[in-house]
Amino acid sequence: MNTVEKLVASQLLEVEAVKLRPNEPFTWASGWKSPIYCDNRKTLSYPKVRSTIKLELARIIMEKYPDVEVIAGVATGAIAQGALVADALGLPFVYVRSSAKDHGMKNLVEGYLEEGKKVVVVEDLISTGGSSLKAVAALREEKQANVLGMVAIFTYQFPLAQEQFAAANVELTTLSNYNALVEAAAEINYIDASVIPTLQEWRKDPSNWNK
Repeated sequence: MNTVEKLVASQLLEVEAVKLRPNEPFTWASGWKSPIYCDNRKTLSYPKVRSTIKLELARIIMEKYPDVEVIAGVATGAIAQGALVADALGLPFVYVRSSAKDHGMKNLVEGYLEEGKKVVVVEDLISTGGSSLKAVAALREEKQANVLGMVAIFTYQFPLAQEQFAAANVELTTLSNYNALVEAAAEINYIDASVIPTLQEWRKDPSNWNK
C-alpha cells in the first residue's frame, strides 16, 4: 500500500464515504450481499478530502497523460469530481450520461467536444467496470475521442473489472482500492483483524458471498 492509497482510504473511512460492515452486510441493487458500502459523493462535503482527491487525480493525469486536452466525467457520481479536476488543470470539461436524453439533441456526451480530442475520463467508483466502460464507448463512438485512460477514486478490485478494462484497451489508475482500505481500517481499529479473511473472500466472489 503506497502513501496515497493509505491516505485516501483513511479519509474515505473518516468521512464515512465508505463503510465496512462484515457482520451486518449491505444489500446492493444487484441483490449481492456486501460487507462494504461506498458513496464517494460524500467527499464533496468535506473540503480537505475534496481537495486531496482533486489534487491527486490531477497529479496522476499530468504524470501519465501530459498531452490530455479534455477531461470527461461519468454521470452522475463523477461529474463534480471531473469538473474540479478540469478546473485545476485549466482544461475543458464534458460529462457522459448513463443514457441518451429522450428529447432535444438526444446527447450522450454533454458539453463541447471536438472530434478526435485526447480525453482522460474521471470516475468515482469502479465496481464491475460496466458503466464506466460504457462511458468510454460513448466518447469513442459519438465524438471519435482518443481516450487516453481513466482515473478513479476507488476500486473494489474485482477480477471481472480488470478483465473488462483490459478487453476494452482502457488503462485504469485509481487513488485507492479495496485491499488498501481493509489494511487501513485494521490499522485504525475500524475493524478487527479477525474479519480480514471474510472481507477478502467477498472480493474474490462477490455474487456468491454470504449465501
